[in-house]
Amino acid sequence: MLVKTRQKEKKIRDVSEGKVENQGEMEPLKEAKNRVEGSSSSDNSNGRRSPTNCLIKPPVKKNTIPIDLKLRAVERARFAHQVAEKRRLIKQYKMERERQQKLEEEEEIKRLRKELIPKAQLMPYFDRPFVPRRSEKQPTVPREPKFCIPRHKTIKCCRCHAMT
Repeated sequence: MLVKTRQKEKKIRDVSEGKVENQGEMEPLKEAKNRVEGSSSSDNSNGRRSPTNCLIKPPVKKNTIPIDLKLRAVERARFAHQVAEKRRLIKQYKMERERQQKLEEEEEIKRLRKELIPKAQLMPYFDRPFVPRRSEKQPTVPREPKFCIPRHKTIKCCRCHAMT
C-alpha cells in the first residue's frame, strides 16, 4: 500500500513538473494531487472531511495490455477467407463426385443396353394341336378333417365334470 502511494505521488510530481508526455491521461492524477494537498485545508471546523472528498476514488490503473484491433481484423479476415475457401472446395468436390457418379451410371446403362439385346420369342406351332401331358406325380390323398378335440386339450371346468 505504501509503495502504491509513493508511486502515485511520483506520478503527481512528474505531471506537475511536465515530465509526462500524455497529460490527458494524468488529469485524474492532478485531481488526486489537489485532493491530497487540499485535504488539510478542506477540513471543516469540526475536524471532519467534506463529503465530496470521501466519495472521490483514486484513479484506476490503465490497462497496459495492447489491443490491436487492426491486427485482429486482418487475422479474422484471413480466417474467414480460409473458411470460405474450404467450403468452396468441399462444394466443388461434391459437384465433381456427383458428375462422376452420373457419368458412371450413364455408361453402365449404355453397356447394359448393348449386352441385353432383346431376343424374339419363338412362335408356337399352330399346325399341330397342343395336348397336355399327364403328370408323373402321385395324386394327393384326401383326408377327413379332425373335428374332435383330444382330451388333454379340453378345457376343464368344475361344472362340466360335475355334470358328466
